[in-house]
Parts: sequence; C-alpha cells; structure tokens
Amino acid sequence: MTLRSAESLESAESSRERWGHRGTAAPVAEESREAAQLAAAMEELRRAGYQMDARDKQLLRSLRVELCTEVLVDGLVIQYLYQEGILTDSHVQEIKAQTTSQRKTMMLLDILPTRGPKAFEVFLDSLQEFPWVKDKLRMKRKEMMVQDPADLTVIAPHILKTSPTDQQLNKLAMRLGPEWEHVVLCLGLSHTDIYRCKVDHPYNLQSQIVAAFVLWRQRLGKKATIQSLQAGLIAGEVDPSVILCMLS
Repeated sequence: MTLRSAESLESAESSRERWGHRGTAAPVAEESREAAQLAAAMEELRRAGYQMDARDKQLLRSLRVELCTEVLVDGLVIQYLYQEGILTDSHVQEIKAQTTSQRKTMMLLDILPTRGPKAFEVFLDSLQEFPWVKDKLRMKRKEMMVQDPADLTVIAPHILKTSPTDQQLNKLAMRLGPEWEHVVLCLGLSHTDIYRCKVDHPYNLQSQIVAAFVLWRQRLGKKATIQSLQAGLIAGEVDPSVILCMLS
C-alpha cells in the first residue's frame, strides 16, 4: 500500500469516527430501529380501527368471572371461532397452552375484544352448546343499549381536576382488558414503558395496568388528572361507564 493510499484510508476512518459511524453497523441498526417503530405505529393504527364495540367489550368485562365458570373452551366454541376467522392458529395455540379451563376461557375473553367489530356476534353464534349463556349476554347487551350515554359521562368539574388515587387506579385496572395498552399509549406512554410494566409484573395483568397508570401519573404530575384520564379512555374506545365505576 502506498503512503498516499494509507493516508486516504486513515482520513476516511477518521471521518467515520467523527460522525459516529463505524462501518455499516450503525446505519443498519438505525434503519432497523426506525422500521420497528414504524411497524409498531402501523399496528396501533390497525388496532384502533379494528376494535370491538366499546359496549360489547364492557359487557364481556362485566361478566368475565361468570363466563369463566362456564368453561366455554371445552365445547365447540374455539373451533367455531377459528372456522369463522375470529381466532388465528396462534390464538388457538395460546389458549390451549393455558393450564386450566378457566384460564383458557380468560385468555379467550382477552383475545376477543381485539378481533374486530364482528367478533361479539360470532362469539354469540358459537355458544350453541351454552344457550343460557347466549341468552344472558343478549339480555345484558339489550339493557346496555337502552342506556343514555350522556348520563354515563357526567362528572363534577372539581373531580375532573383531581389526580386519581391508587385505589381508583386499582378499580380501573380491574375493569380493563387488553385495550389498556392502547389507552396508556393515548396518555403518552411508550411501547418501551408498556414492556417494562409487563416485565416487572409478568404474571399479573392487573398489576401491569396499575403500574402503567402510576407511571403516567408520576410523569405528568399535576397534569395527570381524571379529566385527562377520561380523555385517554375515550380515545381507547373504553365504555364511559368504566370511569364512573372507578369513581364510585
């Protein structure tokens, strides 16, 4: 190698180091990170437009414990939902991987709200072996439909300006399902924040949700009001009655 070639190589290497580049690893890593962020954003947009009706989600939450006692997954429910395209192969495997029938049903109830606006009706159709469950769901749904939404969202102004307490956040967490991730994203948390909450509380969904809301409250301080929380719940398409239950 000539002296001039060596000087040129050294100059190029010096330039790369000055601008923070060492070979192609940094640009590739940056592109991968940007691609991952874009994919996550697209997934959130897809999920936002592919959600079950807020009242149907609330109905499944309100009857969650009762539905779990019926052990719905031991019949043809799962196969019918798979046949109709509501559940995917991975969903079925995830449900079957649960250790008890009750946990399998809970997993199904977690998945259903994320499977689109038709998922609830198809779920009702799948309950041929459980006519009493189907009838109760239809009756409760009818009762919820006749409620006036305006009556559900009236909260006193002085309450809206306060920050939610730990007890209130716990009550809220009990009423939320998988949509909690979209809600906290609307409140300003990141996917990394959600991941950390899951890692810190790997076996308890309610603790994950509470941890996320506590983190939101810590970060926003005085701006973390019930009013801003209500806005986040609305953006996440959570039924308005949920926040009233939190305040009761």
